[in-house]
Amino acid sequence: MGIFRFENNFAAPSRQQRERYMKGEVEEHHFGQEGEITLLLYHEAAYLKDDIDNVRILFTGIRDKPRAVEEVRRMVEYHQLAEERMKSFTRGNQPDGGE
Repeated sequence: MGIFRFENNFAAPSRQQRERYMKGEVEEHHFGQEGEITLLLYHEAAYLKDDIDNVRILFTGIRDKPRAVEEVRRMVEYHQLAEERMKSFTRGNQPDGGE
């Protein structure tokens, strides 16, 4: 059916999208160190919320739902690598890692 990406936390699925795809029972999963990434699984859709980068993605249709799981894995890995890069950063005047 389709994949809709919203680039900030103020953008969201339209009313029509919510009424058509985001209805019925929902299964909620949290990922990341503090659960910043949320995956909501509906019968005909998956909604992914990344509160770190303020990205929202709506996967519609049975065929696109598995892509949501792949995207969660990618996001978690991306944020872990970004965090590791920041930890490895040292200032020139602090050779021991800044601690």
